[in-house]
Amino acid sequence: MLGKLAAGFFMGSVSVISDGVHSGIDLLAALIALTAVRQSAKPADERHRFGHGKFENLASIAEAGLIALAAGAIIFNAVPRLFSPTPVGALGLGAGVVLTAIVVNSILSQYLFQVARETDSPALEADAWHLRSDVYTSVAVLVGLGLIHVTGQLIIDPLIGILVSLLILRAAYRLIRDALRSVLDVRLPEEDEAAILAVLERHRAGYVEFHQLRTRKAGPERHIDLHLVTPAHGSVAEAHALCDRIEKEIEALFPNRVHVLIHIEPCDDRCAGCPKPVKSDCPNE
Repeated sequence: MLGKLAAGFFMGSVSVISDGVHSGIDLLAALIALTAVRQSAKPADERHRFGHGKFENLASIAEAGLIALAAGAIIFNAVPRLFSPTPVGALGLGAGVVLTAIVVNSILSQYLFQVARETDSPALEADAWHLRSDVYTSVAVLVGLGLIHVTGQLIIDPLIGILVSLLILRAAYRLIRDALRSVLDVRLPEEDEAAILAVLERHRAGYVEFHQLRTRKAGPERHIDLHLVTPAHGSVAEAHALCDRIEKEIEALFPNRVHVLIHIEPCDDRCAGCPKPVKSDCPNE
């Protein structure tokens, strides 16, 4: 970050300065992500009985806001130079600094994406996108410096700065969109619910039907609840054992904490669909 900013001011290049500002925002975002992950890992307490998972979603929104702020600052400084281009010097120095940043951030962002997938952490994914967008912007800046060297067209510098800003805003939009889905308790993705339904289907012989399946996500945690209709003549112990098996299989589907709540209901007048033979004590005979 400091290397980019120093090189940018020395060169008088708004694109290199914008890249340095973006890297500075990445550092602040990493601190936010670290705080959010630590807070999210805390167990449920008296005030947060559903856990602290949404702290990561809030962190993602905060990081997206920082990205958007950085993009706005870059555009603010780049637009005037479209009409009054300024000389850009020491192109070799700038290219060397930017190329080094591309290599380092590529390695770090790839590692963070891997950890985010393994832990299903929105905060770490947001931080990984920060670094990856920094790679994209650095590549754009590097190409711009090369074009300035070849063509001598100074207007390329602010144009690259604005392009960098648009890439940053795109990353910010994606982060806010995904974080708000969890904050607003949007259902899990279709592939996740399909996997849950597959588990229920494997145990179809043990219950009559299920309904009111509800799913949501809070940070890296998934919350799933449903109503399971069991044979009225079955025992509580049998129904409880069935629910335990279903819950364990659903929990095994996902890499992080999963909270499954199954509400048991006895069947009423649906003996035709009952998976167990009717006994003489069945109240629906």
